[in-house]
Amino acid sequence: MSGTGSLEPASWDSRRTSFGSVAAQYAALRPSYPDDAVRFLLGETPRRVLDLGAGTGLLTERLVAAGHEVVAVDPSAEMLAQLAARLPDVVLHVGAAEQIPLPDGEVDAVVAGQAAHWFDPASAAPEIARLLRPGGVLGLIWNARDERVPWVAALGELLSDEERGHEADQTVVQRFAHVLGATDECREFTIVQTVEPEQVVAGIATRSYAAIMDADRLDRFLGRIRDLLATHPDTRGRTRLELPYVTAAHRLVPA
Repeated sequence: MSGTGSLEPASWDSRRTSFGSVAAQYAALRPSYPDDAVRFLLGETPRRVLDLGAGTGLLTERLVAAGHEVVAVDPSAEMLAQLAARLPDVVLHVGAAEQIPLPDGEVDAVVAGQAAHWFDPASAAPEIARLLRPGGVLGLIWNARDERVPWVAALGELLSDEERGHEADQTVVQRFAHVLGATDECREFTIVQTVEPEQVVAGIATRSYAAIMDADRLDRFLGRIRDLLATHPDTRGRTRLELPYVTAAHRLVPA
């Protein structure tokens, strides 16, 4: 069973390969990850870690800051170029989760930030198991907008049709746990981005469903977001916004 959720295979494939076209914006506008979440996934002792689907290195940066030795793999050379500019000492490989270009027993942990919903667990889980040393862990982590905040809930409602079947498909965690025979411990953390209204709009434009829109449709779509931010009582007239996220971190320990 693949990670397509409710998407048609062609749509899913075009979305998961769309990020190269927005790599620079992605690096500048997407949120980072809480350091507490990294400690939960990996502990305090430095490890050799594979960041799988590393993208522009938002999670990689936090792994390196925590003292881990990191190898980064992503299918997009454009995304990895952004990572290299940020973290020139990290070893990079272009590759997919279903065929990881590393030797057996290479790492103590594999992590994926905002990426595992694009993996096919049936193929990717055996690859991850092949790479992990005894006692290794798989850490899967996602940021989701905190819709307990009214204006963020209104934004989520506006985006709901486009986001359907996308990152919210957390059943991928259960599929990885099943194939690996792993336990799954999950904890939630929080992080807040301080952004300008136009940065909220530009950040939405880095989402896969926006990246594959034609220019006219994208303009109309982003225009609706601008209208919301200009008229909602919690955002109207404000030049800086606090955009909160809830971070779900899953720590899978294979049998």
